[in-house]
Amino acid sequence: MKRKLLSAFSLIVGFIGYSQTQTEVYFKYDEAGNQRYRGPNVNGKTAPKDLLATETKTDTLKVEEKTVAEAPTLDAKSFWKQMRIYPVPVNDFLTIDWTDELDELIATVSIYQHSTIHWKFQQQNLPNLNKQLKINMTGYEWGVYVLHVQLKDGRVFSRNITKR
Repeated sequence: MKRKLLSAFSLIVGFIGYSQTQTEVYFKYDEAGNQRYRGPNVNGKTAPKDLLATETKTDTLKVEEKTVAEAPTLDAKSFWKQMRIYPVPVNDFLTIDWTDELDELIATVSIYQHSTIHWKFQQQNLPNLNKQLKINMTGYEWGVYVLHVQLKDGRVFSRNITKR
């Protein structure tokens, strides 16, 4: 009898205690695709037009201020034009040279194997490197490695290197 009561009580608790009420969640995005609202309020899905207009005006002003304040930055194509990586494919030593402009921007140079996430080589950009780095890859296995260059502002540029 106790066993039947216990199982019936457990069944009732399961239905009542773990039942979830269905709540609809609404999202609101601005023109750039940034999420502005997430919640159960239906009115949050459609905001008043005057509120949206003030948000977009302030957002565009902020974006214009940022673009005016920042000088044209380095893109990937111009970055790799200023850096020489040779010989590829690598047999013994990989040599990496870069220009004076990149020397001021580069924080670290790293290599990891493409099939794993373990770093094989890491080197901070120090003044004694003289804008050149030689990496001994004789003990590395054959395969594809990723050259990972991190800049001081946080950007990362990557390129595949083949070892044979």
